[in-house]
Amino acid sequence: MTLAAATPVASSLLVWQLADSAFPGGAFAHSSGLEAAWQHGEVRNREELAAYLNASLRQAANSLVPFFNATRHQPKTLVEVDHRAEAWLTNPVANRASRLQGRALNSAALRIFQMTLEPTPFRHWAPVFGVLLHRLQVPQGEGVRLVLFLHVRSLLSAAVRLGIIGPLEAQALQFDSTVLLDQLAIRAADRTLDQVVQTSPLHDLWQGAHDRLVSRLFQS
Repeated sequence: MTLAAATPVASSLLVWQLADSAFPGGAFAHSSGLEAAWQHGEVRNREELAAYLNASLRQAANSLVPFFNATRHQPKTLVEVDHRAEAWLTNPVANRASRLQGRALNSAALRIFQMTLEPTPFRHWAPVFGVLLHRLQVPQGEGVRLVLFLHVRSLLSAAVRLGIIGPLEAQALQFDSTVLLDQLAIRAADRTLDQVVQTSPLHDLWQGAHDRLVSRLFQS
């Protein structure tokens, strides 16, 4: 089925497909700085992981969602927003991760939904995801929750593979994060590019240290 043949409003089944770990969005190759924080002793147990997760979730709501919102509302601004994302992501590791995930998402959109997006120089993930959800007619509120859900899911998946916690503990932490996630999604639903802010600079430092690790499981 082509995109043109899709239903006028996205069903919950489409949102579930996008949220499914089987959807090839490229996020599972990245740890959002968790691997570096873990190797440096910043995250040593479940309690410290929960604190890291909450801080990372708040940062995503303030520094990732605005770029998603911009192209979700106005997909024709993709090139402009992509340039602004490039200027915002001064951390080379975070910048590289965003571009790699955006290109993976662009490739998935083409092969799964037969959707061709406007060419952009960097292909940062959040602007590309905003256009994708606009074209798939996923409601704004659901889209913001999906952005934050994917962030939490990928970070906890990294925690399991690093051996910080087990899979059942990860699911418990994901369940515990739902109230905060909903609160942040409501606050961030109308956040614009003029409101982009860094709320957890230590996380940015940990992610920037990733390339200096002696051994690495993840790309970021």
